[in-house]
This record gives sequence, structure tokens and C-alpha cells, in this order.
Amino acid sequence: MAEYHFTTPISKEDVQKLKIGDVIYISGIVFTARDEAHERALEMAEKGEKMPIDFEGLAVYHCGPVVRQVGDDWEIVAAGPTTSTRLDMFEDEFIKEFKVNVVIGKGGMGARTVKAMKELKAVYTAFVGGAAVVAAKGIKRVKEVHWLDLGTPECLWVLEVEKFGPLIVGIDTNGDSLFQNVADEAKAKLGKIGEFLDITF
Repeated sequence: MAEYHFTTPISKEDVQKLKIGDVIYISGIVFTARDEAHERALEMAEKGEKMPIDFEGLAVYHCGPVVRQVGDDWEIVAAGPTTSTRLDMFEDEFIKEFKVNVVIGKGGMGARTVKAMKELKAVYTAFVGGAAVVAAKGIKRVKEVHWLDLGTPECLWVLEVEKFGPLIVGIDTNGDSLFQNVADEAKAKLGKIGEFLDITF
């Protein structure tokens, strides 16, 4: 296991160094996007519409932060990760369209996203669930916010972060998945019961 510190934009060369189990910290710009933001961005791209920011080389964080408005500014109170499997239906297209090289979330992603990460050279990293206040401490400020009509959990928060992490590499550019490895190991130990349960990611 190795530890890396990256500043956005993060290149394909950077992420191809990473292996499952490695730990990374990110400084620079991270943006949040859950289901509705993914869907809107892809619909806009299909229509040829301009994105509010350039996503290339940034990290997308599956997160619906708790925020409060202080005067004209926004403050992130808590920023825990959303369960990432709910984004599987969008993530492969999102990575391809917007050239996002790092995905941050919780709980892993499925075979469709694993395949895309291998082909497109991106990684999935996991932030520890239940540590929303710790995550917020790594956020220096809200740089921009877009699509507030979606609601504060679902809109696009553009965050300036410093040493945001620790983020554990769960899926690497070789298509190795820490989550699938654990599932396979559990299935093997369970034997016939594991086959019946069909544990998979």
C-alpha cells in the first residue's frame, strides 16, 4: 500500500500509478454530483450545451452535503459520501464524456463502472462512511454552486479542498476491485451458501 498526494487537475498518468488499497489525498477542486446532477450533465452534453465548469481532471464526489448560508457565502457543515452503487447507471458515460479521472464515494461500484475505469483509465476511491464532519474539515471553501433548483443535496457544489482524505483506492485502472475481491473471498468461505446468495459487485 502506498500513499499519494495529488493536486487537481489529476492526470491519467497519475491515476495509472494507483493500485487497490493505496491511499490518496486531494488538494484543489472537487465537485459533488449525485443522481440528478449526473443526469442533468449528461442530458446537457447530449444537447451540446456548455457545462458550468470544466470537469476534466477533477474529482467527482458522490455527496449531498449539509450546508448553511452565511451572508452571500455557503459553508459546508457535513460532507459524508453517498452510497455509490446508485450512480452505476450513469458513471461510465459520465467518465467518458467529461474526462473525470477520480471518483469519490462509499461502498464500491458495479461491473459496468469497473469496466469503464479499466477502459478509460479512471479510479474509484472510498471515503469512510459516518465521517461527514471529518470530510467537511478538508473543504476550505465553496468556490461555486450550480443547479440549486435540484435542491442542496443534489446540486453541483464546486469545492476547494486541501489534503482531502484519506481516500482508499477501491477500483483501479487495471479493473481490480477491492470490493469484488472481498465479495469473492466471502463467497468462497460461505461455500454453497455463498453461491446461493450470489454475492457480487
